[in-house]
Order: sequence, then structure tokens, then C-alpha cells
Amino acid sequence: MILRHHRLFNLHMLSTPPIAPSLAAVSFRRPLSLAAHATPGTGSPPPPPPSPHPVKPSLASNVAGADLVRTALFVPPGVAREEVTPDMLLPGSNIVVGPYAGHAQIKQVEFVKSSARARDCPKDNRPEFAILGRSNVGKSSLINAFVRKKEFALTSKKPGKTQLINHFLVNKSWYIVDLPGYGFANASQSARTDWSSFTKGYFLNRDTLVAVLLLVDASIPPQQIDLDCANWLGRNNIGMTFVFTKCDKIKGGKGKRSDDNIKHFQDLISKYYKEPPPWIMTSSVTGLGRDELLLHMSQLRNYWDNDEVV
Repeated sequence: MILRHHRLFNLHMLSTPPIAPSLAAVSFRRPLSLAAHATPGTGSPPPPPPSPHPVKPSLASNVAGADLVRTALFVPPGVAREEVTPDMLLPGSNIVVGPYAGHAQIKQVEFVKSSARARDCPKDNRPEFAILGRSNVGKSSLINAFVRKKEFALTSKKPGKTQLINHFLVNKSWYIVDLPGYGFANASQSARTDWSSFTKGYFLNRDTLVAVLLLVDASIPPQQIDLDCANWLGRNNIGMTFVFTKCDKIKGGKGKRSDDNIKHFQDLISKYYKEPPPWIMTSSVTGLGRDELLLHMSQLRNYWDNDEVV
């Protein structure tokens, strides 16, 4: 039975941050803490898919910012924290690969529809991942990198161009959802209010949402608007993964390294979460993190699909 509108916790506003519950409660739309619950009638956790996806050895030691990987790990269902070994880590991330990881290749993608309201979105009960971030953070570029087509999702030099909920069907089995970017300066206040209203309606009422991929620009210092968005998602028990974009860039040649900005962002987030949600470094230019992020999404999706979890 799929959980509907379940809230395990209630965080205060960003101005008075408490220590939030563990990342297990905020990484998946369906709370990960349920992975420790017994399957009815068995007295044991629900079984994972039969074939774990292997990870190449020593991946964490071969990427920029590898020291960040070991700070706080995202440990998925089916894995005991004390059993985690370095070869189970995805490069440039804090994500451990567990037995729910499976097929992660994208073979077919088709645009399905654009919706102005959450109630107009597809109703076929396929799982979906929402891509969210500040305008010009690289949402469309990430989607293009996923499908390996430069113009599959339109990119624009004008922030805020995407103002609809766009559904892309992947392998005829799950969706990538491109949401409007937030924080674009040229929009009127009424337009910003409308964006906030219908986007929040999507998050709060979309039962098929597995997780949000919250994109954060790693080429610049942390932005308060990204922290505010992460806080809102956490308070409403919306599972998320931080996807740090533009990890190949340093603004103006004088800025900090992307891993420095990521570390700063993590330090700020640690004020609100006892353990941070999963995060991963990416670049749509070099392809950094593409395959690893898709593998992470596969274990989120397969866990979500496990109807034994109640």
C-alpha cells in the first residue's frame, strides 16, 4: 500500500531552525524509516530486488571533493550503516548504493504534456522525479544530459522561461518532471505568487512523486533562496536529493572551487538537519555524475515501487 500525505515530522521556519529528524525521514517521498518496519506476517523487512547493482572499487577516491564524501552518508534501505565500505559509495556524493539499485540506463524518452495545474498532470500512477531549482541553475541542461540530446528540453538565456509542469516519460515506466525555476528577478510579484501556489500544490498533492532533485549551483556561494526551498520541502516531508550543478565552473575565475561552495552549503544545511539528505556533484558539460545520479534514482524508484512497504 502506498503511503498518502503522511507527515512524520514538522520543522519550524528557517528563522528558528531546530535539529531536524534524520535524513531517513526526508530523502524519499515514502519515508525511509519504514524500511526497518516488518512486512506484515513475516516479522522481517520487505525484501529488496534480487540483483544488487555493482559499483566499481575506489570510486570515491578518484573525484574532486572526495573528502566530502565521507562526512555524512546516505545509507539506503537494505544496508546497515556498519556494513558500508568505500566501494559502495557513488563518486562525488554521500550516497551509498544498496540492493534496491537496479536498471539505470535511459533508452527512450518522450515528452508527454505540459500542465498549468497539478490536477492536470498525468494520472497513470507511474513514479516520477521532480527537478527543481533556481532559474538558470541548469535544469534543462541536466535533462538534456540525462537523455544525451542537446535540445531535448529547451534551454534559454532568459531565466524563468519554463512556467509549466512538464512531464517526460522515461523507458515507458517513470517520469522526469521539469518544474518552473524559482527566484527569477524579472517576473512580477503576482507571477511569483502564482508560481509558488501551483508548484506547492504539485508537491503537496502528487502521490506519485518519489523525490525532488533540488538543483544547487556549485559555482557560486550558497543562496538563501535555495536554503529556504530545502527547508520548505523538509517541513512538508517531501523527499529530496541535492544535485550540485556546474561543478566544472568557477565564476569569473576568482571564485571559490565548487567543492568549497558545496562544503559551505552543507555546513548551512547541517543547522536544519541532523543528517543531510543525499547529495551528488554533477556537470552537464563534462558528464560528471550523470550515470551515478541515475543509479541513485533507480534505488529510490525501486524502493518506492515495493508495495510491501506499508
